Amino acid sequence: MIQKGDGEVLITNDGATILSQLQVFHPTAQMLVQLSKSQDIEAGDGTTGICVIAGALLQACSELLSKGIHPTMIADAFKQASVKADEYLMNVAKPVNLLDRESVLDAVNTCLSSKVVHQNADVLAPIAVDAVLGVIDPSTATNVDLQDVKIVKQVGGTMDDTELVRGLVLERGAKHASGGPTKIENAKIALIQFCLSAPKTDMENNVVVSDYAAMDRILREERKYILNLCKKIKKSGCNVLLIQKSILRDAFNDLSLHFLAKLDIMVVTDIERNDVDFISRTLHLQPVAHIDSLTAEKLGSAALVEEVTIGGSHSRVVKFTGIVNMGRTITILMRGSNKLVLDEADRSIHDALCVVRSLVKKRYLIAGGGAPEAECALRLTEWAKTLTGVRSYCVRAFAEVSVCGVWVKPSRSFTATSQKWEESVLN
Repeated sequence: MIQKGDGEVLITNDGATILSQLQVFHPTAQMLVQLSKSQDIEAGDGTTGICVIAGALLQACSELLSKGIHPTMIADAFKQASVKADEYLMNVAKPVNLLDRESVLDAVNTCLSSKVVHQNADVLAPIAVDAVLGVIDPSTATNVDLQDVKIVKQVGGTMDDTELVRGLVLERGAKHASGGPTKIENAKIALIQFCLSAPKTDMENNVVVSDYAAMDRILREERKYILNLCKKIKKSGCNVLLIQKSILRDAFNDLSLHFLAKLDIMVVTDIERNDVDFISRTLHLQPVAHIDSLTAEKLGSAALVEEVTIGGSHSRVVKFTGIVNMGRTITILMRGSNKLVLDEADRSIHDALCVVRSLVKKRYLIAGGGAPEAECALRLTEWAKTLTGVRSYCVRAFAEVSVCGVWVKPSRSFTATSQKWEESVLN
């Protein structure tokens, strides 16, 4: 449990998350923090173990330096040892087929077994596997863009209510203050980036109205301007309107919502700029920056768009299902009893997605419980005996560090053979 400077409480056992909250000044400590972040981005899991192994490597380097060995020799030997270790791991690895669901699920369950939400692994693991396999072609893919998997967090219900939506889910409900619809079948969807409100003057200018006739004329022109915009939107065939959030002026006002409701157009507001690309690819539509550019060709289509109330809370989300020409994207609707649980579940499901992505990149599995580390230590020690000079000392030190990986893999028990390997390396 970590209390941030602003008083916010964070509960996690994720190594990268904990280290990112530390204020460290020592260059080596900063290197460990950056190393953990890199591991979290690249592999998703193993953020704690990599810091342990890096610390052991630094200790081994310190001992070798104290013996008078040059840093360049140590670095060169460690690089060669890491290449050899990779070869040894490939020799003991077992090829895996992404279509072999049980093998992939076992790898994801192992990842989730050390998380706070491990008791919900039977729900989260299949979701993570189906999410990744749903955005790639398993037979030809060599990488996964996790930006294609959107995680929507909503407080309410339990973790078991988490679901995978083959469509789109928006975190905000529809605007129905003016009696607008909340469910549309055979939807034609438009995403606009212009404002449905009266234009404003420049920042330095003001308009001073001194009589009521001028004020009425301004209100009448404003009403006419907004009504014209709404009619053009309806003319394009749109019946579901997504409005991007605006900073300079109001993206919409009550008058525009009233007109759109009268035209039976469902409105969802405050679309974040960062979500525009994902929404465009999912719904197969084009964002429109000006009303004159809004045509039927730029609209997306869906069989059903409806507002759904989250059980256990007053939150509402908008679901898009039956999307025509849907892009290779998918949405996970994450549920939890409170924000702390949701945040930790988000980090855990991200790690699980990264595990599946790693399997897509290199389709091999190795044993757990520290057995691969013990195998590497044994083989590197044997290889070190064939070397001469200072390099032999450095490779042997690297092999001894490999055994550290055994102590950060508590999820599997040692076999008698693994214990003998460890004793042979240490002695």
